[in-house]
Amino acid sequence: QVQLVESGGGLVQAGGSLRLSCAVSGGTFSRYTMGWFRQAPGKERECVAIISSRFGGTYYADSVKGRFTISRDNAKNTVYLQMNSLKPEDTAVYHCAGRNSPVMVTNTRQYDTWGQGTQVTVSS
Repeated sequence: QVQLVESGGGLVQAGGSLRLSCAVSGGTFSRYTMGWFRQAPGKERECVAIISSRFGGTYYADSVKGRFTISRDNAKNTVYLQMNSLKPEDTAVYHCAGRNSPVMVTNTRQYDTWGQGTQVTVSS
């Protein structure tokens, strides 16, 4: 069974940076397209960034383009989200998710496996 464990969240001032990590076990990581999603209180879960299992193609939500960078290390079975120039509106629980397909999709229901989430809080 595939398991995902996120780490790296915390409290940071606006303009600061954080790096989230998601360690994957129990599956063939290189076959998985990985996504980072976030959910703020009272809001729906939204897709932030995706990295494909095929050639490392990426997708970013407009709200994070130019500030966030998703990457993966297949040797370490880990996906990362580097978050720079953080804003208070980035405050949310961040989840990583995986799907056993090279196709990047933003629909949460298309992802097979989810981590428990890590809290990111950006103070103004």
